[in-house]
Amino acid sequence: MTSTHHFTLVVTSRDMLGTALSIAGLLAFSWLALVALLALQERRLIFFPSRTLAAAPADYGLRAEELSITAADGVTLHGWWIEGPGDRVLIWYHGNAGNIGDRLHNARWFVDRLGVDVVLVDYRGYGRSRGTPDEDGVYLDGLAIYDAVAARSVRAEDIVLFGRSLGGAVAIETALRRPAGALVLESVFLSVPALAREHYWFVPSAVIRTRMDNESKLRRVQTPTLVLHGDRDGIVPLAHGRRLFELAARPARLHVIAGAGHNDTYLVGGEPYAGAWAAFLRESRRVDDSSTL
Repeated sequence: MTSTHHFTLVVTSRDMLGTALSIAGLLAFSWLALVALLALQERRLIFFPSRTLAAAPADYGLRAEELSITAADGVTLHGWWIEGPGDRVLIWYHGNAGNIGDRLHNARWFVDRLGVDVVLVDYRGYGRSRGTPDEDGVYLDGLAIYDAVAARSVRAEDIVLFGRSLGGAVAIETALRRPAGALVLESVFLSVPALAREHYWFVPSAVIRTRMDNESKLRRVQTPTLVLHGDRDGIVPLAHGRRLFELAARPARLHVIAGAGHNDTYLVGGEPYAGAWAAFLRESRRVDDSSTL
């Protein structure tokens, strides 16, 4: 009787071990398959372009010139130069979804509240721009847009580079390679791997090809910088914005937008948000003026 019970216990233990190993193997296979799928779909998870323009500047009472810009690799980009009453030019590098037609209500805000011209151009693959977006490509687009503005004899100190979300990576890359009077980063992440850890913690950073390493690049940017970030941003946590502010060249400002998420900053921000913009633009202008004396 004793030996029979011992045999049964051994068999049961082996069965349990075999089952546990099978489950572990299944989980490992599922994890590898999921990581491989995410890796294959990486660009589609980062870039969400829309081809159809929902609106034109005239729909918002804006005066604008249509732009056609050619990037260094021959890709043609489409956009608008929206006229403002002042002498500073805001180059707006937009986020990862939609296209420039979705940003015109906000562009009206910039013209009315800050008195700047707004240069709003789609990256490759967005709106009427040709090509397909990827990290290297949107960097080329950012430089081409800057160069098109500078070619019109706009002084570097009158150029404001504005990047929102993914556009922050393009603005920072441009600031590394071209002079500008001011850099504004809104709802911007430290890097794609750092952001992936927030949402896809199970994906190893090594398999992520798109880097957009804003954290390391911003250390080398010498342009006065304003960092804007909503305290309820569920896509890019506020901690990313705070860290970018720590790394930014001085003079730098950080404005936390109370109650704002990722996409409603200027709508929720109200007067404090407008005031942060205006104060920073005044401050960066004083820095530019003193540097030319």
